[in-house]
Amino acid sequence: MALPTKLKSQNSLNRAAKRSLGVQAKSLRYASLLINKWTAPMKKTLIAGLLLTALTTFAVQAQDSTNASTASNNGGWTGSGEFGFASATGNTRSQNINAKLGLSQENDQWKNNFFLDALRTKSQLKVVDTSGNTINEFNTTANRYDTGASVGYKFDQRSYIVGAARYEHDEFGANLWQGVISLGYGYIALKDERNELSFEIGPGYKEYRPANVDVLVGGVLVPQQQSTLNEVVARGLVNYKLKISDNTSFEDTFLMEAGSKNTYLQNDAGLAVSMTKKLALKVGFEVRHNSDVLPGIKKMDTLATTNLVYSF
Repeated sequence: MALPTKLKSQNSLNRAAKRSLGVQAKSLRYASLLINKWTAPMKKTLIAGLLLTALTTFAVQAQDSTNASTASNNGGWTGSGEFGFASATGNTRSQNINAKLGLSQENDQWKNNFFLDALRTKSQLKVVDTSGNTINEFNTTANRYDTGASVGYKFDQRSYIVGAARYEHDEFGANLWQGVISLGYGYIALKDERNELSFEIGPGYKEYRPANVDVLVGGVLVPQQQSTLNEVVARGLVNYKLKISDNTSFEDTFLMEAGSKNTYLQNDAGLAVSMTKKLALKVGFEVRHNSDVLPGIKKMDTLATTNLVYSF
């Protein structure tokens, strides 16, 4: 006996929602494993709670999507993964790897995002050993990962309330680690076939630990660990997307976390050219700036990338 068309559609939505939730659960579990490996117990508790909250919210949304007759087969979820690698040998030796994972959902009720980024670089450096000889060493010169999620509930087609969380670990940056949670208001100012412009603003709470500083002790440089700092911040985010042509798109995201002790600014710009429906080449440029850093630490970091992108 054939199933009614409505029941078939419902079963299809149920399966799609489960697949969507499964992707989110795997991504969040991976982020949690990274955090467990690199962060202190206090930070692990904070971030684990944030990830659990995000996963619970995603689960509720996946269930809701099965009850909406107008929902698409995947519940409105889209995703992409980026990967870039460069290696040099011969007179110089270096290796660079960067990877990104992004997931997003937007429908009549929700506007959600999740990301996970990683960067690692090793380079050949000339150093002086204890005997005063100059030697070449292959050392790590960049090691950073950051992850975050935002959950937005729409009041209408333009306005929404958004809760966001972000965590970053950077062994060679201005701060060894930083974690931020916030609650705010979002507004989609422009959305048509080619353009999309949205704003988010609201208060938040931030904890961070400045980078270690080398101190001369008995003629030897010893890393000195800094104290953990915290402050209330104002979080602002601007996101702009432009479809230049059928196979070319541009996106720029500006993030601000302004506090009394430090103001953190980050801008990510990327231009992607599609080769197939799933694969694209993307060039990106990222700028990070901290207003207050310790002596010997630069305020600004930049990163230029050329990556292969897979969309799903």
